[in-house]
Amino acid sequence: MPKIAEIERTPNPNAMRFVLKDPITRGVTRAYDNPAQVKEDDAFAKAVFEIPHVISLYYVDKYVTVTQDGQAEWSELLRQLAPPIREAEPQFDLAKDHSVHVSDEAMNSDDPRLQQINMMLDEQVRPYLLADGGGLQVLGLNENVLKVHYQGACGTCPTASTGTLFAIESMVKRIDPEIIIESV
Repeated sequence: MPKIAEIERTPNPNAMRFVLKDPITRGVTRAYDNPAQVKEDDAFAKAVFEIPHVISLYYVDKYVTVTQDGQAEWSELLRQLAPPIREAEPQFDLAKDHSVHVSDEAMNSDDPRLQQINMMLDEQVRPYLLADGGGLQVLGLNENVLKVHYQGACGTCPTASTGTLFAIESMVKRIDPEIIIESV
């Protein structure tokens, strides 16, 4: 059972990041934008989504990010979230879900630009988003439109759709100046 080492605010006022003393997974990321997406075998996610006002969950290794709908007081919500987080059983046997960061469509693409973009995101963007309690999934590259989806705290964060998106677009333009980014 993981113990909570810290609870951190994120740039998104509706999201909090829990830093655990022990990992809940080893390198496997889970991102759920709503309870309907929860995998059948994910008891931890089911327990978190049973708490009123929780709208998304993102977790990997020793980090758990919970986003609320903005209607709850964090002091009360944190008290409700602590038990399922503390009681979570480590899930070290989870199969990696590669589509968490790259959709199946994008992963199967033979566009070399998409491969370069993913490598750049892995090295220069995703670690910083994780530090803020979120992630980024590449949905695909259709002609010159790169579709991305923010996860975790980044999913409803006002700065993700402005500053972060513009920074990513500027990096991507080094790969191909014609590419524009669309956040979905």
